[in-house]
Amino acid sequence: MSDAVDGALAGVRILDFSRVLAGPYATMLLADFGAEVIKIERPGDGDDTRAWGPPWFEDRSTYFLSVNRNKSSYTLDLKDEAGRDQLLELAATCDVVVENFRPGTMGKLGLGFEQLQEVNPAIVYCSITGFGSAGGAHLAGYDLIAQAAGGLMSVTGHPESGPTKAGVALVDIITGLHATIGIQAALHHRFRTGEGQWVEVNLLSSVLSALSNQSSAHILTGVVPTLLGNAHPSVAPYQPLRTSDRPLAIAATTNGQFRKLVSAIRRDDLAEDVRYSTNAGRVEHREDLVAELESELTKAPADHWFEILSQVGVPCAPINDMKQALELADRLGLTPVVRPEDEPDGVAQINNPITLSRTPARYRTGPPQLRDDTGLFIRSDNRT
Repeated sequence: MSDAVDGALAGVRILDFSRVLAGPYATMLLADFGAEVIKIERPGDGDDTRAWGPPWFEDRSTYFLSVNRNKSSYTLDLKDEAGRDQLLELAATCDVVVENFRPGTMGKLGLGFEQLQEVNPAIVYCSITGFGSAGGAHLAGYDLIAQAAGGLMSVTGHPESGPTKAGVALVDIITGLHATIGIQAALHHRFRTGEGQWVEVNLLSSVLSALSNQSSAHILTGVVPTLLGNAHPSVAPYQPLRTSDRPLAIAATTNGQFRKLVSAIRRDDLAEDVRYSTNAGRVEHREDLVAELESELTKAPADHWFEILSQVGVPCAPINDMKQALELADRLGLTPVVRPEDEPDGVAQINNPITLSRTPARYRTGPPQLRDDTGLFIRSDNRT
């Protein structure tokens, strides 16, 4: 029981200079598992996202609230010499530093990797940038720009309406996950050897990695992927299809799943059609196949087909709005919404999606209020 109370990352102390999304998302995930996160904010305004609204929850930005639980917050002017000295003293007691300023900024402030290594040789220092620290160091790192420059928008959208961004800052989130993985890998090395190191992640490299099969198709064949709307370039049917009320996403990726699909909608003849007997044939004749499937699916609502097709093992789901998605997760016992332990009626948030059997995530405190407090608590160095 004590392990669960302490958390898997208990004893890890993180000095967090990051703002907006990628960095704060990474440090929140680490904090959920017991790491102590000290968030340093700009005096007066704090993290940029404190002002990003509407929507607001009790005059607080829901954007900021989404990624800053389990942290303490202090305001400090990084250009102030006394404040910088205080941060160096604090860094000597920390295991990890996270920052997402433009490359070179922290070095000019006297808080770069090499400078912090002088006071703490075992420090794990994570830098999050938009386009790396070399040729793209001068480029600003915004999710929209990364989605555009990294190719994600070129494969997202419809040929008729053109490219579109994802409905959430997806590249920021992916980069935050990469930062989390990099930090933990570096900590594991540090625990084995005592050596700290510099972890660097950037939005462009993250989106290229996340494009996976699309980027692989290009570098191996020269094919440049194009807009396919909601269709898949290599599988059919793998897209939303019309029903009598709202679209139903269907992912029949194998011949067996396709046969179950057409049998469930009472169109076994489609499985015998030479055009649809293989996946390659279904991709080639996608438009005709979609028309045949929708001629049956539009006879009943999406929830009806969701139940029928799920029972026979055909992957599918209605296109839910946010309310419906949360209701589904709740019905499935996933407990999607949590509240802080120190304030049971406080800020509701989405739970940490990682489940650990011995040391589960905990929601000890809600997102911190912005305080004009430059007095940092500096404890003795008791890192393992």
